[in-house]
Amino acid sequence: MRAPDPAQMLDDIPALLAALPPRIGQLAHRIAAVAPERPALREDERELTYGQLAAAVDAVSERLREAGVRPGDRVMLVNENCAALVILLLATSNLGAWSLVANARLSAAEIDAIQSHARARLTLYTTGISPDALAHAQRHQATPAEWADLGTGQVALGPLNLDCVPEPTSPDPAQQCAALIYTTGTTGHPKGVMLSHRNLLFIAAVSSLLRRVTGNDRVYAVLPISHVYGLASVCLGTLYAGGTLRLVPRFDPARVLHALANEGVTIFQGVPAMHAKLLEHLDAQQRPLDAPRLRFIYSGGSPLDQTLKARAEARYGLPLHNGYGMTESSPTISQTRLDAPCTDCSVGPLIPGVEARLADGDAQIGELWVRGPNVMLGYYRDPAQTRAALSADGWLKTGDMARFDEHGNLHIVGRRKELIIRSGFNVYPAEVEQALNSHPAVLQSAVIGRPVEGNEEVVAFVELKPGAPALADEAALGAWASERLAPYKRPAEIRIVERLPAAATGKILKHRLRDLL
Repeated sequence: MRAPDPAQMLDDIPALLAALPPRIGQLAHRIAAVAPERPALREDERELTYGQLAAAVDAVSERLREAGVRPGDRVMLVNENCAALVILLLATSNLGAWSLVANARLSAAEIDAIQSHARARLTLYTTGISPDALAHAQRHQATPAEWADLGTGQVALGPLNLDCVPEPTSPDPAQQCAALIYTTGTTGHPKGVMLSHRNLLFIAAVSSLLRRVTGNDRVYAVLPISHVYGLASVCLGTLYAGGTLRLVPRFDPARVLHALANEGVTIFQGVPAMHAKLLEHLDAQQRPLDAPRLRFIYSGGSPLDQTLKARAEARYGLPLHNGYGMTESSPTISQTRLDAPCTDCSVGPLIPGVEARLADGDAQIGELWVRGPNVMLGYYRDPAQTRAALSADGWLKTGDMARFDEHGNLHIVGRRKELIIRSGFNVYPAEVEQALNSHPAVLQSAVIGRPVEGNEEVVAFVELKPGAPALADEAALGAWASERLAPYKRPAEIRIVERLPAAATGKILKHRLRDLL
């Protein structure tokens, strides 16, 4: 397949959209038609070419049909990253059903609540790669599928839900739901985000073009595919470009470093916490980074602070690119450019095809609204929340406070709902977190507001690096923050915790911190 000219394609978004496949399930066949022997998926012990992947998708589609899956059904995939998950995801799409991707590391209560709300027709479990998926399968009395010969490895099938009613289908890829992703949410109450085939394929195409992914790239896929970042940008983006996905079920710094040194990995995308732990591992071993083919590193999923960015770039010897998005935007909204990396922690300009406005703010900062081919269909079975998030003319209200600088780069100031008003002044948690994270003993921090009579005060939770308690305590961190923050921004209380609560992606779950207050 001749590599497309990224600049030309990104300059003509209508043409790019018109050229997208109608379904995500056709991505493997698209490359298999011209390069069937090219490696598509790589696990520890095996590799599938694009020809083998396309054949496996066709075979599993037929098995799912025989199992009772119909167009418009929700098929729940309780998973960790593996070839079986990619095959099931694409095969479900080819039947016109919705993939409900759920991380196997969720609790039993969380899995059951999602399964019930989505009214899943069938639930499958990637038992061959995930002990947690196996535990959920046993709890739900799932039975092993005899599909190992089809390329999936070990998979289990739950009982068929005979009460499931299929949703209406549409031949329009912009209107047909491809994936249903339940967000962790800032409130602790997940919502099912409906993403269309065009939503996901648009981001897959733009993401791969901005990264200039080709068939020579090997992408380290440790971000959970159950999360939209891992699904659209990493997984589907790599398949769109014909690259190879190096699938890894869980993040482990030693495994990452081995892959970078020995497996020809060219692209590594992660959340800030992954980069921080990787640097921590290198520091502990007092060794340099060995990554002879690495050409692109990226941070997303949660705010990146300047200290981590500087440390990472010194170690990688490459710019640490940054971006911003959310599940409801499939996810990418903005991204720093390969040929114009930012020196600060802005999240770059808007991606091509997306427009933005700032609402309900002052002259410089407002709530970010976005519109484009990446904006979700809505929340499943929740019209009220959908109306609250989407305007009548298609604007997605992100809930994030933002500003644009003179270069057109987007800066995320903080969540609108997380804004702390201290003595009449606005305090954005990200600014306080950045000050704390600059301390050499701090691994990461999270800041929330606590109501007090007639006011609100700032509370910070801090996770220290291993062995660092001897270097810092609450008083030392308070003094450090006082030197870097205006009085009204300084934390009234700093709590050192063993570990900050986080989702499988590494995103800090602040609603759990509020429970501690």
